[in-house]
Amino acid sequence: MVLEGSTRGEGLHLAIVVARFNERITHALLDGALAALRRAGVAEEHIDVLWVPGAWEIPVAARWLAEGGRVEAVICLGAVIRGGTPHFDFVAGQAMAGAAAVARETGVPVTAGILTTDTTEQAMERSGIKHGNKGAEAAMAAVEMVTLRHRLVGRRAEGS
Repeated sequence: MVLEGSTRGEGLHLAIVVARFNERITHALLDGALAALRRAGVAEEHIDVLWVPGAWEIPVAARWLAEGGRVEAVICLGAVIRGGTPHFDFVAGQAMAGAAAVARETGVPVTAGILTTDTTEQAMERSGIKHGNKGAEAAMAAVEMVTLRHRLVGRRAEGS
């Protein structure tokens, strides 16, 4: 048996947590995520968007959403750009680890479109300002994970 998720998101309820820090980049990530979800058929009224101050705050907001029961997946978007201090390593690592912990501990898919780059130019490239959009990729990963879960639950119900 091989199961995989679908890229069709009709009827899904999703949330996006977006960091305000590096807002030009995170807005582009959000635009990419929303466009991808629309193309997948997710209704606008089934998408909640939460803005948080920075990447450090993403995991706690993701947990609130995952534990709230309203959404089936949480998409995390942020941009952490290396500076001249080790602050980057702590923020980037903990934002990603925190998002992963929320998924593990709640069972709700949490996808990460949290950029961790050396330069603003690299972040712009990954946010769709030049090409590609990691926000769109994270959104589609969320759709696939939720639809995969639906298929797994459906197969279990059929087998009982």
